[in-house]
Amino acid sequence: MAEKLTPSAQIGQTNSAQDSSVIIRVEHLGKNFGENEVLKDIDFYVNKGDVTCIIGPSGSGKSTLLRCINLFEKPTSGRILFHGEDVTAMRKPPLLRQKVGMVFQSFNLFNNLNVLHNCMLGPRKVLKLNKADAEKTAMKYLESVGMAAFVNAKPRQLSGGQKQRVAIARALCMNPEVLLFDEPTSALDPEMVGEVLSTMKTLAEQGLTMLVVTHEMGFAKDVANHIVFMDGGVIVEEGTPEQIFTHPQQERTKEFLSKS
Repeated sequence: MAEKLTPSAQIGQTNSAQDSSVIIRVEHLGKNFGENEVLKDIDFYVNKGDVTCIIGPSGSGKSTLLRCINLFEKPTSGRILFHGEDVTAMRKPPLLRQKVGMVFQSFNLFNNLNVLHNCMLGPRKVLKLNKADAEKTAMKYLESVGMAAFVNAKPRQLSGGQKQRVAIARALCMNPEVLLFDEPTSALDPEMVGEVLSTMKTLAEQGLTMLVVTHEMGFAKDVANHIVFMDGGVIVEEGTPEQIFTHPQQERTKEFLSKS
């Protein structure tokens, strides 16, 4: 099935045999690093418009799961379906990343480029937009995250919260169907966390499909519609915020939340 995805025009096409509301489906996913089994038989799916928060203790496999979904890590076993197409063995992962963007905890901005050019690079190099259209797109999303006034600044001149908002704008410039967030506030000072979470909440309200690894329980309760609790490389429990935070069924979930 991977061969069907080689032309970029076919990325994101819906398989009519699949539920069209399901964008990502993870089936029996496993990931080993040598003898260390980090993910064990993971199954879950993401519907269009979902805000899914993956919570759990450090070392539970949350970030590895996210990196597998975007093919930054190659799964050891199982499948990842994007609109019904198996992308696990894709020869050209960047084609998937046009549709499934990622925001990293360490920002990953290019320090030699200013804010505007950081946001224009992907649309120009990958989407092949001309300079004027790439700049228009970049300004649109920088405006949306409150960073339009900083277009000429280099990353070193920005606070951590500002860098993360630029990183979010940069990801949005690729017009993704799904945006993955890998602990986007973990590298921030406490007073900067709020501005990034506010930006993410706005994106959720606009209907963007989001998959968020986070330790911010308040954000997960208030913004997500789907919570996945992981521990020891497995999904221990999942459900709505009310189910997980108010009526957890598993003792391990209760123990974790009592300390959060």
